[in-house]
Amino acid sequence: MTVATTPATPATVGTSAQTASQVANQTTVYYNSACPVCNAGICAMQERLVGDEGVEWVDVHRNPQVLDALGLKLEDVRERLHVADGEGRMRVGADALAHALQRVPRWRVFAVPLRWWGVRHISHFLYNAFARQLYRWNRSRKHW
Repeated sequence: MTVATTPATPATVGTSAQTASQVANQTTVYYNSACPVCNAGICAMQERLVGDEGVEWVDVHRNPQVLDALGLKLEDVRERLHVADGEGRMRVGADALAHALQRVPRWRVFAVPLRWWGVRHISHFLYNAFARQLYRWNRSRKHW
């Protein structure tokens, strides 16, 4: 299953006061803190990226209104990680994970294989299957 990317709005990728390189390096991560597994992964990334001002963390559980401007549905972001990059693309699922991992110095090694042609297809399949089951588990536990 291929997950399409959609354009992010300019508000998510930078302001006019930023230089082109700052905007190109900007990443906005949309995640769901109500999912304990998702939240643990995001917290681990945040700890390793302390001081990286090129990453904005948006918790859609606490701030669902931000999704309206992007044309995203809350349930979609609850189910799969979404990352807006500085090039105006919204990455979803395994692509979003690979993009986020690329920013973490010690985790970059995991991001590269996720982009290889054959591995990419397998990672999409596995990510989507895991995300769907995790979403169902969270719903059954009434995490939201």
